Amino acid sequence: VKISAVSDSRLPNGGSILALLAQDKGKWSAEYMYSTDSALLGVRGLYNFGPDPRAPDSGMVSRAEEAVTAPGLSMENGSKELHARGKNATVSEQVSRFSAGAEVYYGLLNKSGGMSTGVRFATLPAHTGFPYTMTLTLNPLMGSLSSSYSVRAGELLSLSSRFDFNVYSYESEVVMGMELWKLKGEGESGGEERTQRLGKRGTEELQESANGGRVVGGIDEERHKDGDIAGCLKARIDQRGSVGLLWEGRVKELVYSCGASIDLRGGKDMISGVGLEVQYSS
Repeated sequence: VKISAVSDSRLPNGGSILALLAQDKGKWSAEYMYSTDSALLGVRGLYNFGPDPRAPDSGMVSRAEEAVTAPGLSMENGSKELHARGKNATVSEQVSRFSAGAEVYYGLLNKSGGMSTGVRFATLPAHTGFPYTMTLTLNPLMGSLSSSYSVRAGELLSLSSRFDFNVYSYESEVVMGMELWKLKGEGESGGEERTQRLGKRGTEELQESANGGRVVGGIDEERHKDGDIAGCLKARIDQRGSVGLLWEGRVKELVYSCGASIDLRGGKDMISGVGLEVQYSS
């Protein structure tokens, strides 16, 4: 349960209160929301197809049945194979996961509502190839369609692209982005070993949203505590030539982010904005 409130004289009624109830069952999750702004009610849900990640034995039955019914196996040998396979079959052998979700919301005061649906396909750490994630979302009322593809191109490099399209206005947008991580002491002794350790943990980077990973100032909490990360460079560009740059790093207990928005088309306002954020993490 999470309750947050904002007080601002510029907002209607001087502010708003948001209440959120979240429920996570592994195979599926749900969130229920209420906001005093327009008396908005909302519910969203996500379902993960395949074995239940909380039940290591969920994959045993089907594999065990294959062992018994396989041609050339007697009942005695089949039962031995059943025991052997069932002993080692776990949900960790799943190499990918397909998820589907939807959300519905309705404003009691303005008598308007909306909905959206989405699907996601993501590889898991057991996948032998490069990890990637694909998503597709659709808002039928607004006519908006959005798809994205993210891939870990290297141990320290992630690439992503997004395409948005509106079936009513025919407006579209293409955005490409990247993340480049920098390790501490890459040129020092022991840097190669840290790179290998980071690469092993990096296979789960693209599944943070699916596995509930937490981020501290944009940096993975486990890596933040381990001290391997010196910083991360993020960049994005769209079809209009608008570029965004962001550097995230830390100095001892201070986590900082600095970035800028640049318009490659030139003009007076080539640099449209510059920002700096500093956080303290103890």
